[in-house]
Amino acid sequence: MSPLDAQLIEHIKTQVAFALKEDIGSGDITAQLIPYDQIITANLISREEAVLCGQAWANEVFSQLGENVSLIWHKQDGDLIQANEVFLTLKGHARSILTGERTALNFLQTLSYTATETHHYCQIVADTQLTILDTRKTIPGMRLAQKYAVRTGGGQNHRIGLYDAFLIKENHIMAAGSITKAVAMAEQIAPGKTIEIETESLAEVDEAVKAGAHIIMLDNFSYEDMSTAVQKYKDQVKFEASGNMDQDRLSAVAATGVDYVSIGALTKHISAIDLSLRVSQEK
Repeated sequence: MSPLDAQLIEHIKTQVAFALKEDIGSGDITAQLIPYDQIITANLISREEAVLCGQAWANEVFSQLGENVSLIWHKQDGDLIQANEVFLTLKGHARSILTGERTALNFLQTLSYTATETHHYCQIVADTQLTILDTRKTIPGMRLAQKYAVRTGGGQNHRIGLYDAFLIKENHIMAAGSITKAVAMAEQIAPGKTIEIETESLAEVDEAVKAGAHIIMLDNFSYEDMSTAVQKYKDQVKFEASGNMDQDRLSAVAATGVDYVSIGALTKHISAIDLSLRVSQEK
């Protein structure tokens, strides 16, 4: 798991502020039923096994609410939580805890799902050379958060956006005129940036290698053709398998020798970990 960098820390502040405004609006009218000075202790429980992710978002929720709420974490991001295990205890003003509950849980349940799913994929290939990558198929506004969740689950990030690496696909190649021309232009536009080429045949793989690509994506290749490409050029470039990848295919893909597999499902086919807040004590 990578640490929170400065960009992500600032992003979390903005993201949480928006989420709280979205939920609270002009004020939490239900919380006003509770005496202002009422203090409670509450436990956050996972109803299923999961990899925890989203601590910084939960911390920021209660920080921005401005009241004194203590968060006592019994698990850390990246830790495995068992079903019905308490992983967080909150102590403080009842109004603040109950007002922030849903926003905090929304972040935790969503990011923990992506971390958990990534963990499952990584376990399948743990004894192979294959690295699990995410894609740009993310929830709008949640890109950095979801990519952090992938790292928390043991995967690695593909490019973050359109600015930090080239991924030259079929339409780019067509517009540029050829793979060779596209790579040459990329080297002029942003020298030093990683250049990845999406290929659909072994002939395109040959051209991409000769043009100087750093990574070659094998899009919907058969296992036989994947193996052929890797054996021919494994000392010259890295290979990424892509196209309808799921857990059932990972072992066979790893056996071809490719270096990476990119999986859009990690961040687009998401659900939510079942979490529950239970008040354990009142004063």
